[in-house]
Amino acid sequence: MTTQPRLTTETQLVPPARQRGSLTVLAYVVLAVGALVTLFPFAWMVLTSLKSFQELFSLGFWPQEPTIANYSQVLTQTKFLTWFGNSLLVAGVSTLSVLFFDSLVGYTLAKFEFPGKNIIFVLMLSTLMIPTEMLVIPWFVGVSDLKLLNTTPGAYFSILFPGLMSAFGVFLMRQFFESLPTDLIEAARIDGMSEFGIFWKVALPLVRPALSSLAIFSFLGNWNAFLWPLIVIQKPELRTLPVGTALFNGEAGTQWGLIMAASSLAVIPVLVVFAFFQKQIIEGVVLTGMKG
Repeated sequence: MTTQPRLTTETQLVPPARQRGSLTVLAYVVLAVGALVTLFPFAWMVLTSLKSFQELFSLGFWPQEPTIANYSQVLTQTKFLTWFGNSLLVAGVSTLSVLFFDSLVGYTLAKFEFPGKNIIFVLMLSTLMIPTEMLVIPWFVGVSDLKLLNTTPGAYFSILFPGLMSAFGVFLMRQFFESLPTDLIEAARIDGMSEFGIFWKVALPLVRPALSSLAIFSFLGNWNAFLWPLIVIQKPELRTLPVGTALFNGEAGTQWGLIMAASSLAVIPVLVVFAFFQKQIIEGVVLTGMKG
């Protein structure tokens, strides 16, 4: 009488090859559907920007006679390049400021002990529960009292200052810095390195994935900011891209072709930044796994 081979626990947990193949196909189908749903509005925007005025309200998905007239009008007959430069300046400076100051504060809250540290951290996190609409009034009163609204350098600072630091960034960086071994920092102190040198040369390079994620969130948030720049900007040449694009929607009608063309051009820096920092995130994760 032959005995059946006994299956171990690992063998029972591993699905058959046919079942694994079916799960893989199902996963790819779900991901493909999700990708199509995500990319459809973007494709509609780009294709609509290539339509003439007569085709804008047609039900066809593809333009019958593609044209770049909308792009030409946006680039030559509007202040798009000025708005683009303003948005790039605001988003770039805000992102650099967030990366430095949020990292510095997060490192301090994670690796130093001082009275009231937890209270300060909780108070900073509590600001995330305050809607932006409730903050614009004190922000506006503050920049108005400082007489920063009608001067060109002051106006740029008025747009910038709400995004120079973020409570979310402090929270994110604190969590990453807490995962760093304290012995490494203590060894750097024994070697005579200054506290800022430890932060800059030892701790900061080890949290590159967090810095990349924070850079993406900060750049996207400041690039797409609309409410505060709309309120504080009083000169046409200081408008940012979202505020300037909104001017194409007026009482005489909505110029959908110009809006879609401007929006398509506005997406380019976001895609470049995301692609660049996405690579940095993957590299940081791989290097972290190799070191561990």
